[in-house]
Amino acid sequence: MSKTILLGKTKAEIQEIVSQHKLPKFTATQILDWIYQKRVKSIEEMTNLSKKARSILAEDYEVGFKKPVKVSNSDDGTKKYLYQNESGNYIEAAYIPEKNRNTLCVSSQVGCKMACEFCMTGRQKFNGNLSSGEIVNQILSLPEFTELTNIVYMGMGEPLDNIDEVLKSLEIITSDWGLGWSPKRVNVSTIGVIPAMKRFIEESKCHLAISIHSPFDEERKTFMPVQNKYKITDIVEELKKHDWSGQRRLSFEYIVFDDFNHSIAHAKELSKLLHGLKCRVNLIRFHKIPDSRLKSTSDININAFKSLLENKGIITTIRASRGEDINAACGMLSTTAFGS
Repeated sequence: MSKTILLGKTKAEIQEIVSQHKLPKFTATQILDWIYQKRVKSIEEMTNLSKKARSILAEDYEVGFKKPVKVSNSDDGTKKYLYQNESGNYIEAAYIPEKNRNTLCVSSQVGCKMACEFCMTGRQKFNGNLSSGEIVNQILSLPEFTELTNIVYMGMGEPLDNIDEVLKSLEIITSDWGLGWSPKRVNVSTIGVIPAMKRFIEESKCHLAISIHSPFDEERKTFMPVQNKYKITDIVEELKKHDWSGQRRLSFEYIVFDDFNHSIAHAKELSKLLHGLKCRVNLIRFHKIPDSRLKSTSDININAFKSLLENKGIITTIRASRGEDINAACGMLSTTAFGS
């Protein structure tokens, strides 16, 4: 019979395990420290636990760290790591080093239900949610972990479609008993699953990024099926109910498609839609995927659209394209070649 994985357990869950086995209460603090601070790979390495405690725990539990099974290296320094999860499927995480920051883009699901037209993960269909342990494993098992400065939930899957496990992973990342990171170092992306988005805003202090790509409800519906259930106008209306005046950042991700969504009318409607929100818009180059009607556009068009938005008073940035040569750039992650 397989053992229960400790990696991904919260403080309350570890305390419950300790209580069930009638171990001293302080054992929970020791276990959390060994897993999330010292990153040990086995219970036997938890040397300040008594031999009896280690023996009891080892019967039913294991730490559960898994190393990546493959790494792909981009010419620009980006690395894509392939992991196999507990169900035998595969997911990818992208490590993006820069001059002043090093970011890990983590996955939250195997595949995705949302079927956005511009995304290879969506074409893969949905093969299951990742557990909090499988999410945190991408971080803690990263060879460059000690150099990591930021985490973005922008890999495979829709994070807020897996809200319970994502919130658990965020609790582990940002709690003193876990990794102890500031929530300002973590950004979670969503296409706008409104009920889960409300929970995220209320239960986490991490940054939020909304994948918008068009300010027009009817146009967005043509390439993002989620729009049939959660309209972008309703998503923004919900966002305006919350306070974004502090250090928590709200951003909108906007992939620019050639001759499609970068007109003066789009800039005007986007300005109208976001009026009153403290936010920024990140423009993203479309990374072409096979058999897609959507096309990449020129730097000239992207910069022109940036100017249109800035003239409307919107803080606008252009995200640098990274890892395209290893299919690690935005919208390109997929593990269909590995059987999932």
